[in-house]
Amino acid sequence: MFSGFNIVEIISAFVVLFAIIDVTGSIPIFLSLKNQQKSIKAWQACLASLVLFVVFFYSGDALLKLFGVDSASFAVAGALVLFILAMEMVLGVEIIKNEGGGNGASIVPIAFPLIAGPGALTALLSLRADHAVINIMIALVLNVFFAFIVLSSIDKVEKVLGKATIFILRKFFGVILLALAVNMFVSNLAIVIESLK
Repeated sequence: MFSGFNIVEIISAFVVLFAIIDVTGSIPIFLSLKNQQKSIKAWQACLASLVLFVVFFYSGDALLKLFGVDSASFAVAGALVLFILAMEMVLGVEIIKNEGGGNGASIVPIAFPLIAGPGALTALLSLRADHAVINIMIALVLNVFFAFIVLSSIDKVEKVLGKATIFILRKFFGVILLALAVNMFVSNLAIVIESLK
């Protein structure tokens, strides 16, 4: 029916993206943002991340080169945003201010870098090597749709878990996110430094 359509490739690409995006693992972060009175619009966050994914898929390499940025530098920048977000969760302070405009936290940090982060964007590009475009796009849309379901149900998740559990999870995942951000920063910074030699 579709040229290159392959259910095995779709499942493979879906699993890779699902593991890297890790929307379920970001639930405590979403709840933390919500408790900071930052508005979360599921449709806006998912639409923005989908557009970012598609644009980056077709013109990521050229776009980064246009600005003189390589993928490692892009990942370092994303790691810094994640680091700040993690510090907010651990310390219970607001560093990234809600500047209004109706977006709240939907675009930053939810659409980028939590859903369409440097790791997921890079993985999307690497999937092109052995997956047909249609299969990657289907897997991507399925992942974004799953993210939409999670974000749309965040109030129900909050009621089920309770405030005490959410507080503990926020601190725990804040430390985990901090470690991931540091790891992403260090590993990609090494690549950036090596390229300068």
